[in-house]
Amino acid sequence: MNTTQNLCKTLLQNPSSVKSKSQAKQLHAQILRTSLPSPSLLSTILSIYSNLNLLHDSLLIFNSLPSPPTTLAWKSIIRCYTSHGLFLHSLSFFIQMLASGKYPDHNVFPSVLKSCTLMKDLRFGESVHGCIIRLGMGFDLYTCNALMNMYSKFWSLEEGGVQRFCDSKMLGGIPEPREIGKCSNSHDLPCELDERVAGIDQNGDLNQMSNILYQVNTYKKVFDEGKTSDVYSKKEKESYYLGSLRKVFEMMPKRDIVSWNTVISGNAQNGMHEDALMMVREMGNADLRPDSFTLSSVLPIFAEYVNLLKGKEIHGYAIRNGYDADVFIGSSLIDMYAKCTRVDDSCRVFYMLPQHDGISWNSIIAGCVQNGMFDEGLKFFQQMLIAKIKPNHVSFSSIMPACAHLTTLHLGKQLHGYIIRSRFDGNVFIASALVDMYAKCGNIRTARWIFDKMELYDMVSWTAMIMGYALHGHAYDAISLFKRMEVEGVKPNYVAFMAVLTACSHAGLVDEAWKYFNSMTQDYRIIPGLEHYAAVADLLGRVGRLEEAYEFISDMHIEPTGSVWSTLLAACRVHKNIELAEKVSKKLFTVDPQNIGAYVLLSNIYSAAGRWKDARKLRIAMRDKGMKKKPACSWIEIKNKVHAFVAGDKSHPYYDRINEALKVLLEQMEREGYVLDTTEVLHDVEEEQKRYLLCSHSERLAITFGIISTPAGTTIRVTKNLRVCVDCHTATKFISKIVGREIVVRDNSRFHHFKDGKCSCGDFW
Repeated sequence: MNTTQNLCKTLLQNPSSVKSKSQAKQLHAQILRTSLPSPSLLSTILSIYSNLNLLHDSLLIFNSLPSPPTTLAWKSIIRCYTSHGLFLHSLSFFIQMLASGKYPDHNVFPSVLKSCTLMKDLRFGESVHGCIIRLGMGFDLYTCNALMNMYSKFWSLEEGGVQRFCDSKMLGGIPEPREIGKCSNSHDLPCELDERVAGIDQNGDLNQMSNILYQVNTYKKVFDEGKTSDVYSKKEKESYYLGSLRKVFEMMPKRDIVSWNTVISGNAQNGMHEDALMMVREMGNADLRPDSFTLSSVLPIFAEYVNLLKGKEIHGYAIRNGYDADVFIGSSLIDMYAKCTRVDDSCRVFYMLPQHDGISWNSIIAGCVQNGMFDEGLKFFQQMLIAKIKPNHVSFSSIMPACAHLTTLHLGKQLHGYIIRSRFDGNVFIASALVDMYAKCGNIRTARWIFDKMELYDMVSWTAMIMGYALHGHAYDAISLFKRMEVEGVKPNYVAFMAVLTACSHAGLVDEAWKYFNSMTQDYRIIPGLEHYAAVADLLGRVGRLEEAYEFISDMHIEPTGSVWSTLLAACRVHKNIELAEKVSKKLFTVDPQNIGAYVLLSNIYSAAGRWKDARKLRIAMRDKGMKKKPACSWIEIKNKVHAFVAGDKSHPYYDRINEALKVLLEQMEREGYVLDTTEVLHDVEEEQKRYLLCSHSERLAITFGIISTPAGTTIRVTKNLRVCVDCHTATKFISKIVGREIVVRDNSRFHHFKDGKCSCGDFW
């Protein structure tokens, strides 16, 4: 035997030593040259091609094999199909293998179970589980790991509703080859399909196999729909998946780190946090040390619990064991610190990673945005693009809220264009984020246009559009959409009711609000939260039913917070009810003594009533406690640059031009009948000073700057951090009519669309 033959023999005895396509081709050619290859020899070559993930070459050899192919050939081609993502083909060849009389072994089942999992075909997966038990493979380590992974994934994918489970498993118990096709139960359809499987020509084409699988699925659909008693709720199905997962784990005679990680991650991803942590402890008792996968599974638990101490312990363990450079661990740590509001630590972890992938970039962007650091989130997004990392749907879903909160419509439009070019606009999460962004940037029409283009809606898309209408004062559109959601069979959740109640609050629809508030508890069994109570209390206060609002808040099933009482205190100011304001403020200061807004509100109530001494006492008390009133600020985006203004601001480079334009506008407004309402100036100063203070409010400066800086007809969009005062609201109506423009002002609670001398709020805000 020469050297070449010895080399070939050595390689064939150890196929995994062949590392490249060229080596495999050379070995294959040498065998064809030196001898007539036997089926076993060709099967070995096939396994080498399969190990190298060479599907075309694998199929050429497989189709040249004499009938029936060897077990090695079957498992190689099934594995290769699975690794290429051709899961239907993989399952089809699995059926052919059974029909040929060849029984799968522990090398086949992991690939088949992976195909079932990724095709989301639980019934077929259960049938394969039956095969495994029948063939005595229920104790094989790799097969059991694949089974647990399948049940864990189905557990995670569960989305509610009902589903019928098939009593008779297509492959639940494999009979001996000579028994295939014999009827062993009372259902004719399963027997007929067993016969079809038994009668498959092992050299049949792929279409035949696909048809068989289609019929299997059709059988299950028909058979299941015929059984009306075997209906499981979401909770029962989750229990079923969990029970199956645990049963497989408990019956394993030997477990490796993958076995433990599968159970731990399954529990963690499905909210079974205590069980996951208990399994980590048990894994330690079994003398197995957590690896990077274990750590990345448990870190989200501490992020969910906001348990910084435990998270830091995991971080320390990762550093001591050299896992801190792992990108998955790093991303989990970034997320954990961000959830614990430690964004600085998130940034430190991010910068210490030796390399950054899309996941780590997404984690740091989301961490910044979720903690209100919108500018920082945008900077990281820009750095991600500079680093040539292509954003995915998670990237866009994470960054869009930053545009929404900063009301940077221009940047939002740029991102929208990027999304369209990247063909992510069909993604339901991104589309929902776009709806939210356009609505919060003041462009409700574009938000609705995107919403109407969506092929599928999830709960986020429904609530984003309903809340968008609510913030813009389109209450009836919000209610109409809420009703449509119910008609389409979507059950409103906590946030959906918050949105529709907000819509009712901004339009003064008391009866509708009570209807939805009661429906939430009676029809959908949703316990009202602070946001729902605040919306109803705000509505009652707006329409002047102050005593009713007070009783409503006092009777809440949970402790009212300062924010809930503040809604009523604001209403007391509007309706000038000093007695109730003092009563409410006592309640408010008891639960939230550091609420600066409440001190300011009560001080303004006293000032409006001419009780300057009481107002002065409150301001002195604020000063003694180190409290400082947040200054009113408005900003506007002009030519991709944001310009900010505060009341009486003279620092802007164009102040002189703004002031001149304001004087001209005021003269025109007064000719149209506008009269300054100096009662809105809550300072004990002369009348002329009050006029100056009113005319220099931040939103007027921003609006005027927008008018002189943009072409005629351009919509002016201004954002203000506080509520628009009555006089500025009146003045903006006059300005919109005089300059012939739409002016959109977003204050701290809603949008005002001024056009032709009218406001979309109908003077109710």
